[in-house]
Amino acid sequence: MFSKLWDARTGRILFTALTFLLVLAFLYGARETITLYLFAIFFAYLVDPIVSRLQKPLRGRGITILVFYILFLGVLVGLGFLLGPRVAEEGRSLIRSLPTLLDRMASGQFVVDLAHNEGWDQASQHHIQQFFMNHRNEILNYAEGIAGGLRAPLYHVWWLILIPILSIFFLTTGSHIVEGIVNLCRDGQESTELKRTIADIHSMLGNYIRAQLILACLTAIAFTLVLWLMRVPYSFVLSPLAGICEFIPVVGPAVACIAVFGIAGIAGYNHLVWLFLFLGSWRVIQDYVNAPRIMGKSVQISPLAEIFCVLAGGEIAGVPGAMVAVPLLAILHIVWQARGTGSPETHSA
Repeated sequence: MFSKLWDARTGRILFTALTFLLVLAFLYGARETITLYLFAIFFAYLVDPIVSRLQKPLRGRGITILVFYILFLGVLVGLGFLLGPRVAEEGRSLIRSLPTLLDRMASGQFVVDLAHNEGWDQASQHHIQQFFMNHRNEILNYAEGIAGGLRAPLYHVWWLILIPILSIFFLTTGSHIVEGIVNLCRDGQESTELKRTIADIHSMLGNYIRAQLILACLTAIAFTLVLWLMRVPYSFVLSPLAGICEFIPVVGPAVACIAVFGIAGIAGYNHLVWLFLFLGSWRVIQDYVNAPRIMGKSVQISPLAEIFCVLAGGEIAGVPGAMVAVPLLAILHIVWQARGTGSPETHSA
C-alpha cells in the first residue's frame, strides 16, 4: 500500500517543493543582505557607461574605476561644503520642532490657523478642532508609524559606504560572472538564449537605473529652487527627500508631495494654495513629459503591477525593498518571456 502512494515521481515532486520552500526561507531571512547587493549591482550599472567610455583613453579598466571614484568623492565633498551646512541646520531645526509639529497636527491647531487666515467662521473652526481633539490618539499613533517608517532607512545609512565598495567588485568581475553563468549551459542553443536574456536584462537595468537617477535629480533640483524661492520651511531637507522618493515608482512621488505639503501646513506656511499648484504641476510635468521621454519603454510593467510590487517590497524589506521591487519584477518578466518564447524581446529604451 505504501509503495503505491510513494514512488520516484512523488519523491521528486516533494523534494522540489521542499527545495523551493527552503530557497524562499533563505531569501526572506537574508533579504537585507540581498537588498544591499542589489543596490551595489544597480550602482555598478549606473557607473559602468562612464567607466567603459573612459577605459580606452585611460588605458585600463582598473585605473579608470580608481579615477572615477576619486572624482565621485570630490563631487560629494564639494556638495557637502556647498549644501551641507544648510541641510544640517534645517535638519536639526526639524528634529527640534518635531514634538511641536506633532502636537499641532494632533490638536488640529494648524487647520484652525489655516481656517482663520482664510476667514472661516468661528463655528467651523470649533468643529474642525473638536474633530481633531476627539481623534488625537489615533492621529498621533498614525503619525508615529509614518515617522518610524521614515526613520527606518537611517539604520542602513552605513550602506552608503558599502554600496560603492561592493560595486567595485561587480565593475571589475561582472563580465567574468556572466561568462561563468553562460558556461553552465549544456549546449550551444541554451548558451545563445541565455546570452540574449542576459543582454535584455543588462539593457533594461542600465536604462531604468539611469532614467530613475535623472528623474530623481530633476525633482531634487526643482524642489530645492522652488521651495527655497517660496520660503517653504525645511526646503533643503524636504527637497532631497523628494528626490530620493522618486526612486520608488508611483508611490514614492505621491508620498513626497503629501509630506512636503503636510509639513509645510503643520509648520504654519501661509501660501499652501501656491504650494499645492506647484506640486500638482510638477507631477504633471514629471509623469507626462519627462518620464515618457527619459524612461521610454525600459520597464514594460503596468502601473497596477508596479504599485503591488512597491507595497509588497516595502512589507518585506522596508524602503530599500520598495526601491528594488520594480526592477526585480522587470527581470522576472524578461526571464519568463525568454522561457516562454525562446527569443525574448529586447527591452531597451
